[in-house]
Amino acid sequence: MAIDKIRVGIIGAGQNTRKMHIPKLMGLPGVELIEVANRTIASSKKIASEFNIPRVRSSWQEIINSEDVDAIVIGTWPYLHCEASCAALQSGKHVLCEARMAMNHSEAQLMLQASEASPHLTAQLVPAPFTLHADKTIRAYIDHGRLGELLHFQVDFQSNSITNLDGLLHWRRNKKYSGENVMFLGIIYESILRWTVPAIKVSATGNIFINKAIDPESGKQVPIEIPDYLSVQMELENGIHGSMLITETSLHASPPTIKIFGSEGCLKIDFIPDGKLWYGAKADDSMQEVEILPHDKGSWRVEEEFINAIRGKEEVKLTTFNTGVEYMRFTQAVMESYREDGNTKP
Repeated sequence: MAIDKIRVGIIGAGQNTRKMHIPKLMGLPGVELIEVANRTIASSKKIASEFNIPRVRSSWQEIINSEDVDAIVIGTWPYLHCEASCAALQSGKHVLCEARMAMNHSEAQLMLQASEASPHLTAQLVPAPFTLHADKTIRAYIDHGRLGELLHFQVDFQSNSITNLDGLLHWRRNKKYSGENVMFLGIIYESILRWTVPAIKVSATGNIFINKAIDPESGKQVPIEIPDYLSVQMELENGIHGSMLITETSLHASPPTIKIFGSEGCLKIDFIPDGKLWYGAKADDSMQEVEILPHDKGSWRVEEEFINAIRGKEEVKLTTFNTGVEYMRFTQAVMESYREDGNTKP
């Protein structure tokens, strides 16, 4: 498919959209950013002025219905992902949607159904970024038997709070905008899916330590419903067990890590952008840093992949709507288990 010019509309110019999507799309040949609609007209005009986007729309629906737009980047919080993505696909627009995919598993399924109803359109999610550079190497170590029989894995993701007791409610802890998404749970699980198979059992407990914040819209103190401490146990389809400790209540915490334990060796990745990868065999005294070879090192190429997929040059891999449905299925199951204080099958 030869498409010389691709005209892009922006719905929601959040931090990642301004930092990554807009500049990188502008750097691709034959791509024009022509319309933007943010949460307010004032913020839309500011974005348009900053990036020389010629047309400001007063609502996101105007971009959906615009005959001048070929593709849409949805950079809002999760509350609008399903409605905007489905509407865009039904209007014949290609879609690049920000992570987290949706408010819940049901919305994610609706998005997948909308994409499957229009297979000629590209539908892509922004991928979990932290392990892109190391995914191929991790997968190779597993496939080539460097770890032996896989036994279990451990996720340790601890950080300081994003919401102070006397501070404003962050959107990630606002159920109105985040739904079932909690902290970095879905992002971590998406990364793990690149190396192994989905979960079939989960059990989760948690807590809400910082349980009140100021609603930026009303100015009133409101209760927080999304946990800031979560402990998850799981079993994967291949029988491997895993555990996750994810918190936003840890002072002086160590950098987050994921460790994969096997009968013959162990891998550890520092779960930060371009984090180091470590390996130790059974006979080694300690773990050593793994050199990731240039031809194995992945990188952020989300916008390039999106445009290439529209032009028929490659298929979307990171991340497909199918993968998004899987991580939302897992996220939903974890939150149901947390609320029920018991086991829930994804």
